[in-house]
Amino acid sequence: MRGGKVTGKRKATDIFGGALPPPPPSVEHHRHIPNSRDSDASFASSRPSSIGLTRDLHSDRSHQSSSIRSINTFLASHNFPISLRANPVPPVKDISETLKFLLSTVDCPCDTLKWDEDVVFFLKSVNCPFKLTKSTLRAPNSPHNWPNVLAVANWLVQYARFRQYLASNPSVAPDANSMRLFGFQSFRHFIRNEDDLVNDLDSDFLGKLEAEKASIAETISNCEKVSGELDTKLDALRKGPSRKEALERVKAELEKDVNKFYTMVTERSERTRGMEKVVEEKEKELAAKEEEKERICEENKGLKKSVEEQSFNVRDVERMKRELVAVERGVEEAEVARDGWEQKAWEVNSKISNQFHQIQRLAIDCNQAMRRLKVDVQFAVNERGVEPGEVMGVDYKGVVKPALCSLYDGVKEGSMKKVEELVTLQEQASELASKMESRKRLLGSIQLQINEAEEKMRIVKKEAQEFAAKCDLEVKTMAEGLKTEERNLEDVEKEAAEMLKASEVRLEEEAKQSEAEVQATAAKLFALIDSISKHKEYMDSKILEVKTRVADTASAVSEIYKASLKKQLGV
Repeated sequence: MRGGKVTGKRKATDIFGGALPPPPPSVEHHRHIPNSRDSDASFASSRPSSIGLTRDLHSDRSHQSSSIRSINTFLASHNFPISLRANPVPPVKDISETLKFLLSTVDCPCDTLKWDEDVVFFLKSVNCPFKLTKSTLRAPNSPHNWPNVLAVANWLVQYARFRQYLASNPSVAPDANSMRLFGFQSFRHFIRNEDDLVNDLDSDFLGKLEAEKASIAETISNCEKVSGELDTKLDALRKGPSRKEALERVKAELEKDVNKFYTMVTERSERTRGMEKVVEEKEKELAAKEEEKERICEENKGLKKSVEEQSFNVRDVERMKRELVAVERGVEEAEVARDGWEQKAWEVNSKISNQFHQIQRLAIDCNQAMRRLKVDVQFAVNERGVEPGEVMGVDYKGVVKPALCSLYDGVKEGSMKKVEELVTLQEQASELASKMESRKRLLGSIQLQINEAEEKMRIVKKEAQEFAAKCDLEVKTMAEGLKTEERNLEDVEKEAAEMLKASEVRLEEEAKQSEAEVQATAAKLFALIDSISKHKEYMDSKILEVKTRVADTASAVSEIYKASLKKQLGV
């Protein structure tokens, strides 16, 4: 009974020494004592990591880039000449030098030749949640190994920063006024063999810690609620458009519409002027065509009279008929052209009316928007206006622009007030966030102490069992991996032999088939050549017959023509 109590009380009072955790022993010392534990960092590392890094999380590109930035900032703060990069993956030399430097920052110098063994042994000794092997460190920049190596490097950086923080801030350690007094009183009762008083002191101190923990948790929850409310307000102010932005958008849309109206009016007025000019020219051409038509009709009448008075032969009559037909065709074409120009003039008038109706609809929309903005400006469209101001009924520079400028000034003043309110809210949110972070850090330190006091004995008992189970699992997995690789190799060799045999058989079949196809095509080709030669001979004979017939018909026609010519001359 006495021995069990002595050992238990010794380990309980070791936690509250008030000093920093001792540096980890050397690697050689661990090699001689494989079951020993190096420092209090092992207890923190055996628990679930507060960072929450996993293999799947480190496979993410965004998380990898953030981890690399954290590592590079730590290396730059220590004036280390090497910096890692995300894409492409760093070379093996840079990764190895970085790991050696990170081990040196946690007071664990490693051998230059067996540095990989030192890294693996150190990670096992401090119970790192990420495991590395010698084979992984031989090719750390491979796609399969790089996420795990990066996770280990980031964990070493966080561990080194934690050690530096403890060394630079001794106030983070347990409070000297309470924790050291508790340790002193507990040890004094233990020396005096007053176990009941030790138990009472332990229960009282744990009750105080629990009460302090509950009060801090309550304050943190209240701060979190306040910060959540402020965050929601800040998000609403950031996401939602301000009144200034909304009015500026409406103003920009109205200016665009007004400019569009003016451009449309100017374009339509220019087009109507051009069309009127074209119509006037066409009317002039039409009048000229009508005068020419009248002149041609008078000439035709005079020609008819002269024709009736004169005697004409057959050729003159035919020529005059052709000229009359040409004149009539020209008259018809002129009438068709006149109809076409009249159709175009009607289409232009219809387009002008449609555009004017569109301008009226847009002016109504602008008037409604001006009423919503409480601007005393209204557009009145005039169909008889020539200039844009006459068409829209309002001068833009004299009336519309000053009203919009005054509206813009009012919106600007309101937005400045909103910006000042937003700045004050941001300052309040930052103050509450800093207070909440300080409370969280205090609660974390207290929670860390409580967890170390509760789980130290459990970890000591389970460490040997877990290490043995891990070794057995690694041996089994390696053996199973070797067996599966041998089976896969045998299966691949069998498949390769079968594929080789099948390809040889297929090659022979395809060679035979190609030879048979070549012979068949050659026979078809020879038959086709024979048929072509026979057809050529047949066509040559037919051509000779046609030529002889043509010559005979030509001679017969010439004789008939000569006979008819002789008859006519004789007559």
